Amino acid sequence: MPVKIRLQRHGKKGKPFYWVVAADSRAKRDGKFLEKLGTYNPNTNPATITLNIDNSVKWLSNGAQPSDTAKRILSYKGVLLKHHLQGGVRKGALTEEQAEEKFNAWVADKEKSVAGKVEGLDKAKADEAAKIFEAEKAINEKRSADAAAAAAPVAEEAPAVSEEAAASEEE
Repeated sequence: MPVKIRLQRHGKKGKPFYWVVAADSRAKRDGKFLEKLGTYNPNTNPATITLNIDNSVKWLSNGAQPSDTAKRILSYKGVLLKHHLQGGVRKGALTEEQAEEKFNAWVADKEKSVAGKVEGLDKAKADEAAKIFEAEKAINEKRSADAAAAAAPVAEEAPAVSEEAAASEEE
């Protein structure tokens, strides 16, 4: 039975949400599957991916073939690297501890780069909010100045009328 690691679509129209599954290649896209390996949510920035790395490596070791998109997701989360390192352990080029150390170092570096991207997105969002606030503040100041200017001539005209009234009363 040929096994594929692929995505199974869930979620509503326009808001996709995927399960990463190991399924028989003859099964329908959203049909029967052998095991759920994780989830993928492309609606967030950066995309949210949860994956059971050990089970994914087990399926790859047993000959499962990932689809193109699933392969990119597995690569992003380090599953393909761990599978590669386990091949080195089987051949005797690495010990299990060395392979685990290399994998953990790669994961730490990857988490740092993702955290940097999230930090950059948060900073950009904060800058945009500050820019919008400054624009609104300028508009409000202009409106206040226009309202004060409109009220000032009315106040000046009122005493002038009262002076004429006072002059006519004196006569």
